[in-house]
Amino acid sequence: MLLEGKVAVISGAASARGIGLATAKLFARHGATVAILDLDEAGAHRAATELGVQHRGFVCDVADLASCQRAARDVLAAFGKADVLIANAGITQPLKFMEITQDNWERVLDVNLRGVFCFSQAFVPHMRERKQGSIVCMSSVSAQRGGGIFGGPHYSAAKAGVLGLAKAMAREFGPDGIRVNCVTPGLIQTDITSGKLTDDMRTEILKGIPLGRLGNAEDVAGAYLFLASDLSSYITGAVIDVNGGMLIH
Repeated sequence: MLLEGKVAVISGAASARGIGLATAKLFARHGATVAILDLDEAGAHRAATELGVQHRGFVCDVADLASCQRAARDVLAAFGKADVLIANAGITQPLKFMEITQDNWERVLDVNLRGVFCFSQAFVPHMRERKQGSIVCMSSVSAQRGGGIFGGPHYSAAKAGVLGLAKAMAREFGPDGIRVNCVTPGLIQTDITSGKLTDDMRTEILKGIPLGRLGNAEDVAGAYLFLASDLSSYITGAVIDVNGGMLIH
């Protein structure tokens, strides 16, 4: 029970086959009380109900600071504290550089990068007051290798921004007892990739993965659990690769 007595807030956790919900389930099994935040309010409530009566779902648009602040107030009113933030919400678009419009750019940067900023900024004052907390941010192997399979250059740019933002936060908030780390998943089998991966693509991709398989949501959830728990109490500003060896550096 690595998270016994802790309250964990997870953004983008309503999707049935998503990393966020897999994380929420794992955290609940380890004793955490979970607040699921999602743009899909009904989905957030449904996912929380699936976890158990002590867990709650809240509507939140992570790209909007006012929405994040409202969600933070609601979470703190319901549970009294927030020990762990999992900045998991994200979107991708499989576009080439010259196909990216201004709207594409703004949407992907807003959710993936500004979303981490707004979500974190809404809860940091509470964590600072308590002199403790763990924030874990979702980046991507595409930020490290200059592109992925399903994300365009704007996605890579957003996820690279998350790495820089998280490291700066780790340096600034360390004296307040707040740890900030990142995970960088490779190709994970979720609703985002469902139906898009052909057999030929899968075969070619697996040639570059030493562990010989694609990742699943539970693989990333395990990394989130480690960084959320006291097992990583002396780790901040770190990046944990979850890619089966797709990128080794």
